[in-house]
Amino acid sequence: MHYWSITLVLCLGTISAQGAEDAPAQAAESSLAQDEVAQGFVRIFDGQSLDGWRGSTDGYLAEDGLLVCKKQGGGNLFTVREFGDFVFRFEFKLEPGGNNGVSVRGHEIQVLDDYAPKHEKIKPCQYHGSIYCTVPAQRGHTKPAGQWNTEEIRCQGSHWKVTVNDAVIVDVDLATVPGAEALARRTKGPLGFLGHGSLVEFRNLRVKPL
Repeated sequence: MHYWSITLVLCLGTISAQGAEDAPAQAAESSLAQDEVAQGFVRIFDGQSLDGWRGSTDGYLAEDGLLVCKKQGGGNLFTVREFGDFVFRFEFKLEPGGNNGVSVRGHEIQVLDDYAPKHEKIKPCQYHGSIYCTVPAQRGHTKPAGQWNTEEIRCQGSHWKVTVNDAVIVDVDLATVPGAEALARRTKGPLGFLGHGSLVEFRNLRVKPL
């Protein structure tokens, strides 16, 4: 093979590899892992639009496969569909000091940069993964701002469980929590995000109804 041919092959190989590495995250959004499909998971975000969502649609945008809470936007964005018992899996990335939340049956599960200095004096029940001001989460399992985290929220009856980066940080029967009786009785509602004017990115949003 001539020298120029070898060079062309190497260059094409480099471009191909780089293109695959830089492919938009929406490629990952377009399909679920086969094991999750077999388990009954479905996507609730198509990676390209806010179809199937209502509320503050101007405070969020679909960009390169990501659901982005705008830095000067946010607000409450909900699925049109409501869910009873479910497992909700997603990934999130926060800017430094970032603050958002997951709406579950009309209540908030906190999404927060726990390590930000401005959050040093908040209540234990306000840190990431907590059932907001109801059940505090175990701390120390989120990654620093700017890195992707995985999260799973499981709600079955009054039993709620939150797992972050493979660590269980909340596992509670709300029926046993003083003051949470009304929340424990809620059986259905949309899923959503509760933005507070900071940049937070989400991807790979999928739900398994139970």
